[in-house]
Amino acid sequence: MRIQYVVAESFRNMGRNALVVLGAILAVFISLSLTFGTLVFGEIARINTAQWSDDVRVEAFISDNMRDIQGLQATIAGWDEVADVFFLSKAEAFEVALELFEDDPASLELIREDPSIIPASFRIRPVELDSYDTIAARLAGTPGITDVISAGDTVNRFIAVRDALRFVFWILALALGVAAIALIANTIHMAIYARREEIEIMKLVGASNWFVRTPFLLEGMLEGFLGGLLAVGTAAVLYNLTLDRLTDLPEFITLDVGGAFVARWGAVVVLFGIAVGAIGSAISLAVHRYIRT
Repeated sequence: MRIQYVVAESFRNMGRNALVVLGAILAVFISLSLTFGTLVFGEIARINTAQWSDDVRVEAFISDNMRDIQGLQATIAGWDEVADVFFLSKAEAFEVALELFEDDPASLELIREDPSIIPASFRIRPVELDSYDTIAARLAGTPGITDVISAGDTVNRFIAVRDALRFVFWILALALGVAAIALIANTIHMAIYARREEIEIMKLVGASNWFVRTPFLLEGMLEGFLGGLLAVGTAAVLYNLTLDRLTDLPEFITLDVGGAFVARWGAVVVLFGIAVGAIGSAISLAVHRYIRT
């Protein structure tokens, strides 16, 4: 089978059904634009979640009678759930308290009268955001620790939102992929139906099944490729425009996912578009009676 014939026949098929093909390309474009946008949004959420979780600390207050503070710090640092442990001395804690209660004159006066009421503490960063409660429970039973505080319900709500977003992202991407496959399959089905008489003649003169099928398969892959390429190009342009316009966001919010992420997942989305086209074409070829007979 000559490659030139297959390619030429595929483009000829697309030209004969230009409006239908354009509709399929636009449908794939919309589906994969949303898919790529979902991936970028998911990465933005992941980056900001990671940044926020880096600031989450479990704070453990140390008894004034504790003598081996370095040994206790080393013990806590050795726990699997702990990323790092920072020691805050009573003097350092006093300075932090002055800043924390600068708008509360009554508390400031109390702290200045008796600085010893401010205890030394450990500030502990978990390896994973959702392991903070395990660390808090272990600290509560550790000798030398008088009290433990953490973000509590706030962290739990944040974890729940993060996990829900991840679930929605993947479900949406899967649903859009299935929709794109169905649209390609319908387009190829219509193209086969439009050429049914020509296909019958080709079979009568001895054309093999693959000789007849390959141009339709390539047509679907081309439609998926064009739709994916348009989707990635459009999404990348809109994303860069958004970065250029939204320059006054708070420091704790970032929208920059990096050029490497956009290039890597852009290529994946284009390849996914080709795969969608191939699968859609294969489905249509498998069920269409003019091809199977």
